[in-house]
This record gives sequence, C-alpha cells and structure tokens, in this order.
Amino acid sequence: MTTLPSTAISDLSIVDARVIVTCPGRNFATLKIETGGGLTGVGDATLNGRELAVASYLNDHVIPCLIGRDAHRIEDTWQYLYKGGYWRRGPVTMSAIAAVDMALWDIKAKAAGLPLYQLLGGACRDGVTVYGHANGETVEQTVAEAKRYAEMGYKAIRLQSGVPGLKSTYGVSGTFGYYEPADADLPTENMWSSEKYLRSVPALFQAAREALGWDVHLLHDIHHRLTPIEAGRLGRDLEPYRPFWLEDPTPAEDQAAFRLIRQHTTTPLATGEIFNTIWDCKQLIEERLIDYIRATVVHAGGITHLRRIAALADLYGVRTGCHGATDLSPISMAAALHFGLSIPNFGIQEYMRHTAETDAVFPHGYSFSEGVLHPGDQPGLGVDIDETLAGQHPYSRAYLPVNRLEDGTLHSW
Repeated sequence: MTTLPSTAISDLSIVDARVIVTCPGRNFATLKIETGGGLTGVGDATLNGRELAVASYLNDHVIPCLIGRDAHRIEDTWQYLYKGGYWRRGPVTMSAIAAVDMALWDIKAKAAGLPLYQLLGGACRDGVTVYGHANGETVEQTVAEAKRYAEMGYKAIRLQSGVPGLKSTYGVSGTFGYYEPADADLPTENMWSSEKYLRSVPALFQAAREALGWDVHLLHDIHHRLTPIEAGRLGRDLEPYRPFWLEDPTPAEDQAAFRLIRQHTTTPLATGEIFNTIWDCKQLIEERLIDYIRATVVHAGGITHLRRIAALADLYGVRTGCHGATDLSPISMAAALHFGLSIPNFGIQEYMRHTAETDAVFPHGYSFSEGVLHPGDQPGLGVDIDETLAGQHPYSRAYLPVNRLEDGTLHSW
C-alpha cells in the first residue's frame, strides 16, 4: 500500500478544480479536483450529447464555490450543491454534482490508502457480474454475436436485433463489442414501427435460447418505445424464454403506467438510466413496479445519492442494474464497480467496453474475468485521466438520433 505524506492527508482543502473535455472516439467531460496536500480526485461529468452544458455549469457555477472547501466533507458539499443552487434536479445539474461527488470520494479513499469500496462498507461479493451487448441486423447475426460473448465468459447478454421492414434499429452496431449512438454533427432520424418490432422480438429470444441454452441470462432493451399495454403484451410473449429483464418498456416519467404492465406479465422489469434523483423512482420502488433500478452514478448525483436510491430499493426487494454504456467514461465505470461491490442488493452491471483510445486516456485498474468485473485494490477509484493525451483529442459535436413513426410523428428514441 502506498504511504502518503502527512501533508497530503492533513491538508484536504480544495485549491484547484478544472474540467477536461476530450474526444477519444466519443466525447467525455471530466472534473479533476486538487487539494492543498497534493491529492487529486477525478469525476465523470459526461452527459451524452450535452457535454458542454455540464462543463459550463461546472466552470461557471460550481468550481468557484469549491475552492477553499474541505474535501472530506462530502455529504455537506453534496447538500450545498443540491439545495444551495435552489433550481434542483435535472440532468445537467445532477451530472455536475455527480462529478464533484466522485472526485471527493476518490480523494477521501486515497487519503485513507484504501480502494473506495472499503470505505463504503467493504465488499459484499467477490466481483460485479456484468452483461455485454450482442446485436446484429438479423436474428442470426445477433445470436452469433451472443455466442461470441458466451465464449468470452459472459453469463449475461443483452440481445438487440434489426427489425424486418425498418432501415435502422436502436442498439444495432456494425462493430463487435462497441456501440456509440451519438453518431452525427446534427441528429440523424430513424424510423420506428411498434407493430413490426413486437412481431420480431419473440423470434429473437426463441433462437437465442435454442442456441445458448438456459444457463445464460438474456436481457433486452425496449428503449422507452412502447405503450404500457404493448409492453405488457411483449413481456407475456417472452415469458416462455425467461428474460432476465425487459429494460425501459415505456417512458417512465409516468411511474404509475408500470402498474398496467405488471398486470399483464411476470417478466422482470428494469428502468431508470435517465433518472436524476430518488424522486424519479420513488413510486416505482415503493409499489414494487420494477425489479431493477438502473440509475447511474454520473446522472443521478454521484455515489452519495445513488447509495440512497439503492437503500430505498433494498427495503422493497428491488435490485440495482446500473447503466454502463460507453457514454460513461472509465471513471464512472470504476465508481459503479465500487458501488456495486459494496451494496447488499446489487443485481447486475451493464458493461460496454471502451475503445483502446479511451482506455489510454483513462488508465484504470478494473479488470474483467469470466463474466465479472472487479474495481481493483488501488487507493481511491483506481482510475485517472492522462491530461496530455486527452488534449490530443479535441471535442467533436455529436448528437443522439431522433425517432419518427412511419407516418412522420416524432417518437421516443
């Protein structure tokens, strides 16, 4: 274990903070905080397609309030930024707060000389079970990809396939293992048909079960595109294939809509990757309308607030299944792993591997083996940012697509 100078441990006043925006294949916003003793901490501030909005919020409104504060006072700083700003919640505000929160936890754990999960109560399991993404233009291609993931040791695999009659479908990538939906300088437009989609998914799951058997968990993301009754019908149609979950079956702003889905299917439900606070999922959890809460460390106010969400979920038998796509930098992935390792009601963690360019900019200590990730035992989060290398990848504007029905009506993407 690294022995830190006494000044590094004793002087944890914040003396500097800066935002680093970089694009090693996709855009990331990172906050780096420095203390008087020389310890630094990093936090992810990435909001897909709106990275510069969070960077501005941090630079113009948050960083001036951090200088001189005690980095040890994580809870007080969280409350200060949440309640003190008056205009609460929302993805920009909560992503900025999350970046500060992650960086402060990183500093505190480094000062203690411990990996972060030890400060969060220690490990509740040997590692964090993750799922990968198998996708293809056809059912046959998707199943072939799923076999590749199973051969790599994954015990859980998400299935996404092209829909016959639609030119493009969410979740389908031309590259194995990588998927980046923010794909253009201005939003591309996709076409959608719920009717065609609902006819295609049962065949995908039937083929996957025949090819992979019953010892691999199979997941699927609807991406907010169905009505509650359509989602209920799909969940019922898939019951013979025992999905691990159906993700984001319908827009969850209307939390009560999940009551209708529950009436029609016993297929487990997961939602919450676009949630920002505990209030977005309070009814869903308290009424047991979902089985997995997918709120993520960067969009839901950091480790401090995500622990509150997990604690509420634990009271009602709801487990976590945190978002982990490539729009989370390796900093967020590390934070998610420390969080997932330490809580009693962990369910599963999404894991989309980053490119070699991203991994070089964000050197990290977490590792994958046999379907499980471990954050490693380096002090803190176990991840950093190479600022020199980051500077070689300037920001490049990229939007997420938009979605229209076949008659031209704008639909949830």
